[in-house]
Amino acid sequence: MGVSGSGKTTVGRALAARLGLPFADADDFHSPANVAKMAAGIPLQDADRLPWLRAVGEWLAGRAGTGAVSACSALRRGYRDVLREAAPAVFFVHLHGDPEVVRRRVAGRQGHFMPASLVDSQYAALEPLEPDENGVVLDFSRDTGHLVEDFLAATGIVPPTETDKKD
Repeated sequence: MGVSGSGKTTVGRALAARLGLPFADADDFHSPANVAKMAAGIPLQDADRLPWLRAVGEWLAGRAGTGAVSACSALRRGYRDVLREAAPAVFFVHLHGDPEVVRRRVAGRQGHFMPASLVDSQYAALEPLEPDENGVVLDFSRDTGHLVEDFLAATGIVPPTETDKKD
């Protein structure tokens, strides 16, 4: 979880690969109307987000027991509650850091619908993980490999070996 440009997709893909789990980018669950709004620089409203969050939650729920990794902004507690409703065991990795770094990253992206003009609205909407939420906050300025290792250390999860993945 985290604002656009925090590295959710990059870290999520790396974590999924390390754990031998399926990965889904929540951006792929947005309706065409949501994508058009964001591309026009219009922040989404909660009514826009609810069907999207439910779809992500359903995808996660469909992998309960086996595990999966998804990159999803999940900026507010209420959004995370929607995901937890569908997939109660969800563990959040909040990639957090300097907004200026995010602005540069988003401004430099090619072919993505999220404009840099919406970064400030994302930080304004962000509600950090609360103590009763299952998750960890990691500094997105660290490289991807270190972030994956930070997650594994925080959770105690032992990734499968190459032999395990072949079985």
